[in-house]
Amino acid sequence: FMSETVAALCLSAGYHDTGNSMWQTLTLLFALVPCALVQLSLVFIHRDVSRDRPLVLLLHLLQLGPLV
Repeated sequence: FMSETVAALCLSAGYHDTGNSMWQTLTLLFALVPCALVQLSLVFIHRDVSRDRPLVLLLHLLQLGPLV
């Protein structure tokens, strides 16, 4: 999960360096939207918000929820 996100960010930086803004935007869109959806599903399905665990909620906001 983490390596896929890092690879997408590196690829996006490469597109930025070459001036391909359309491919950079699409790469970021297809990399970050699924990450956000995974985090939302982890928060609401596993009910991490209702347990009064602020560290877990912070990790979800930083996109590190699957590591918990």
